Amino acid sequence: MLVRPQTGALLATSVAHSDILVASTEGGGSHMTSAALNPYLNFKNNTREAMEFYHGVFGGKLDINTFKEFGASQDPAEDDLIMHSQLEADGIVFMASDTPSHMEYSSGSNFSMSLSGEDEARLRGYFDKLADGGTVLMPLEKAQWGDTFGMLMDRFGIRWLVNVSQPHE
Repeated sequence: MLVRPQTGALLATSVAHSDILVASTEGGGSHMTSAALNPYLNFKNNTREAMEFYHGVFGGKLDINTFKEFGASQDPAEDDLIMHSQLEADGIVFMASDTPSHMEYSSGSNFSMSLSGEDEARLRGYFDKLADGGTVLMPLEKAQWGDTFGMLMDRFGIRWLVNVSQPHE
């Protein structure tokens, strides 16, 4: 386990395709009061580029730390690869890291990012920005269950599901 310098959070390193972030609640500061499930993306040598792209789409706060900053590089050629990054924007939180050469990597094969809510203009804007340079798999249209739904693969090979719920009355 490694301690994230800025927050004191403990990080478990990946042993497969999924990584785990465990937030420390000791020593003051903000405390987690409930569990949250956040997507964790793995890339091969382009996490910084991908997360900066997503930051441009969603805005918010982006934290990026390299393997070297954590003292966790096993290969000097990988010092500047991203060990952990986190984007927080408008209720959206997800994390990502580069996959070191000694670990297996398979792009976009085992997960999707799901965006949902009632603000159609905002969600449609995200859909359009994510589709830039990517492939729309299903246009954002009225679905059989009554919501507006679409799917796309962004230019980094990440599959996105966007669901606009009908407003609750």
